[in-house]
Amino acid sequence: MRANVAYPPQEIVLLATKKEKELELWARNQGNFTFIRSYPIRKASGQAGPKLREGDKQVPEGVYRITHLNPNSLFHLSMGLDYPNSYDLMRAAKEGRTNLGGDIYIHGKAQSTGCLAVGDIAVEELFVLVNQVGTHNASVVIAPHDPRREPLDGFSDNLPRWAVELYADISREFAKFPKSDI
Repeated sequence: MRANVAYPPQEIVLLATKKEKELELWARNQGNFTFIRSYPIRKASGQAGPKLREGDKQVPEGVYRITHLNPNSLFHLSMGLDYPNSYDLMRAAKEGRTNLGGDIYIHGKAQSTGCLAVGDIAVEELFVLVNQVGTHNASVVIAPHDPRREPLDGFSDNLPRWAVELYADISREFAKFPKSDI
């Protein structure tokens, strides 16, 4: 109510930043998205850089959809992401990489290897909201850090060459949600 967004909203976007360990919830019914609140990410493994293969313990980076809700999760509740998405699959095919991994979730508890753990209370709120909105109206953008504060550097030595394009895509998505609105 404080954000002037009717419940349930028509669409939501979750912006996740690995360095800041923050998950922002944005929602809209018509027109522009409105910042609703942020949740601390209690645990996320890995470092800056995209997930490249099964077992690398990396949280993926990119633009994802929530594909399903799991009420029977070992981590209280969980929301599955579409990693690897078409972009991840295309990049892997061009490099001859296979076994990209999967089963990436936003979930409860405070432990994780490759997923975003937000704790039980936060995942309950988000789980109910996504259930109301519909998974087809919920997307997630994951960045190494907040590009609204500091530009993403896709030229780092530890990143694949295509990270420049990936980070430009992520930066464009984050730019749709101005930090001044928070």
